[in-house]
Amino acid sequence: MLAERIDRTKITIEKRDMLDDKDVEYWNHATIKEKFQTITFLRECFYGKEATTGRLQRVHTMLKLK
Repeated sequence: MLAERIDRTKITIEKRDMLDDKDVEYWNHATIKEKFQTITFLRECFYGKEATTGRLQRVHTMLKLK
């Protein structure tokens, strides 16, 4: 998982436009594994550990036919 810690000695302050461009460039060059790990990390942050270890909920829909 994303167990690496942030190196706070290498923090930079830049204009927002430059950061947006760097984000796009980073994600364009990121591997599928890195993207998946980030999505999994964010899901756990927002929805808890069960969001990534549990099963999907089944949803049944009944439709009336004419």
